[in-house]
Amino acid sequence: MTPDFAKSFTYQVNWRSRSYHAGYHRGHQGGLGVEFRGNVPLVDYPDARRIDINQTIRDPNEQVHIRIFNQKNATPIYAVCDLSGSMQFTGQSNKMALAAEIAASVAYSAYQASDTFSFIGFDKVVREDWTTKSSYRMQDAYELTKRLHTYTPASVGSEGVLDVNRFIGQARGLVFLISDFHMPLETIEAALNTLSNHHVVPIVLWDAEEYRSLPNFGFSTIIDPETGQQRTLFFRKELKKRFEAMFAQRRADIESLFMRYESPPYFAENGFNAEAISEYFYQFSAL
Repeated sequence: MTPDFAKSFTYQVNWRSRSYHAGYHRGHQGGLGVEFRGNVPLVDYPDARRIDINQTIRDPNEQVHIRIFNQKNATPIYAVCDLSGSMQFTGQSNKMALAAEIAASVAYSAYQASDTFSFIGFDKVVREDWTTKSSYRMQDAYELTKRLHTYTPASVGSEGVLDVNRFIGQARGLVFLISDFHMPLETIEAALNTLSNHHVVPIVLWDAEEYRSLPNFGFSTIIDPETGQQRTLFFRKELKKRFEAMFAQRRADIESLFMRYESPPYFAENGFNAEAISEYFYQFSAL
């Protein structure tokens, strides 16, 4: 049963699928499509329903020609989700619950587009207990996202993102990379290199309370959820502004890095908006 928090959106891919299964994306396989591919002799493609009278009349060798078209095919879709300690944060929303909502929506949208879907979770390693096989049937994925909705991550790192590519098929796919990306930029870049065969859509889960709810004056304890280390700081307006500036610079650095890989990030700071994701694809489908 589809989770109540799953919302559908539309997406496009800018490559030709090599799948043999019918779908809604441009493909390489000849078949019952609308995209004209060319003419071939009837003996090579014996389908009399597609005879091209004009091309047949023009052929000096008097061969019968037919028209062939490219079939629209399916493409693999993946939701790759960060389960590391920094995803424990709860502010305006709970990061894990938001990630579950996005992953379920990706699965639901893939189902509506007749595409396969797989969920892959990672923290310091790829979590096979949080991974589903690529399938047209979404029930396993829906059950997993329901569990994810109430999951509390352990205080561990996110190095497993570097091994995600081993759990993704060779065929080019659409990868929704869901994380707050509170990891070294070098790790993010290395992960993008391992996924270079695929189209990566970074979904950045930030919450304004991570940096705007700090006090203007007084003590506050800062916790690194990936290591569990605590540090008490005395905040003043200047220090709070410095933290806000650090987040602003971090955002600029993340955007710059992803744009170098032609993967514009989508910042989900105010919850998940399915219409905004559809608009994202409309805006960046040419990349």
